[in-house]
Amino acid sequence: MARIKAPVVITANDLLTGEVVYLDPAHRWSPELSSAKVFNVIDEAEDELATLFSEAVVISAYLAEVSNDAVVTPRHYRETFRHKGPSNYFHGKQAVQDAEVAA
Repeated sequence: MARIKAPVVITANDLLTGEVVYLDPAHRWSPELSSAKVFNVIDEAEDELATLFSEAVVISAYLAEVSNDAVVTPRHYRETFRHKGPSNYFHGKQAVQDAEVAA
């Protein structure tokens, strides 16, 4: 398996709601990728990830590669899909975004 490359963020699913969340710089879970703490050193991200498993707030936490230009964006299709939500019709995040555009 190929080693993950920096920059990365830590992502998981909220244990109670199932929503995709990202670890922010204040060590809180945010539903917004733009709020995520970006790690440029993989070892630091892996150390942080190891401490999260004992907290039992999220499930399936892992490192996800991102591009960190002007805006943090996922580098893989899987992360884009998790970030935007399902595409067959508007669910969760997409429904909220659609409602905001219509307002």
